[in-house]
Amino acid sequence: MSDNSKIEWTEATWNPVTGCTQISPGCAHCYAMRFANRFRGVPGHPYEQGFDLQLRPERLRQPLEWEKPRRIFVNSMSDLFHEEVPEEYIRQVFDVMEEAGQHTFQVLTKRAERARQLAPTLPWPSNVWLGVSVENRYWTRRIDSLRDVPAAVRFLSCEPLLGPLNDLNLTGVHWVIAGGESGPGARRPKPEWFRSIRDQCAEAEVDFFFKQWGAFDADGRRVGKKKAGRDLDGRVWDGMPVGVPVL
Repeated sequence: MSDNSKIEWTEATWNPVTGCTQISPGCAHCYAMRFANRFRGVPGHPYEQGFDLQLRPERLRQPLEWEKPRRIFVNSMSDLFHEEVPEEYIRQVFDVMEEAGQHTFQVLTKRAERARQLAPTLPWPSNVWLGVSVENRYWTRRIDSLRDVPAAVRFLSCEPLLGPLNDLNLTGVHWVIAGGESGPGARRPKPEWFRSIRDQCAEAEVDFFFKQWGAFDADGRRVGKKKAGRDLDGRVWDGMPVGVPVL
């Protein structure tokens, strides 16, 4: 569990599961896989098994140790709805999130269909949000599955954005995060892709969060994430669902 996360839209991370497998183009340059595999084979290291999927039951109750409310990104190093995570274990994670009602839990998945299938068997307290990754037009199908999940906040993570997402159906969606790719091999986005999402969110009255340009700045120059910054058309877009405190 990590406090003071550098991920712009959250405050802490909690990983009761680590490791994953690639499922779509957004996974190609996964930061979590790159980080974990650096330590593969290092005896005693938490990532001795690299990015192989592992359940971490010893971490299940970690959020209960934090009394101060936080926004917590669940499984920043995995996908809770991965097909190798047992249903019973997923329920245990949800039970902890329900018990730790002081926190807001942000669950992000690329396995939207499995989330939809399991949703009726899980508790959905108001402090549990569910989001799906939508990196290009093909994967907008994940949004249809998301709409069927009774989460208090349903959100999209359009990062890394790999193509235009025109004509998004934002019915039942409360929040959209968008951002470019950073790190080795980063693919360059076009500024109009972000502007289109921002404008669609404004029209649909959906909160918009522009996370980053990524490795390339607004002019298409590779300058690195820090220098590229987060300004889009002269301002920072930090939209957050209504009624959710910014701590």
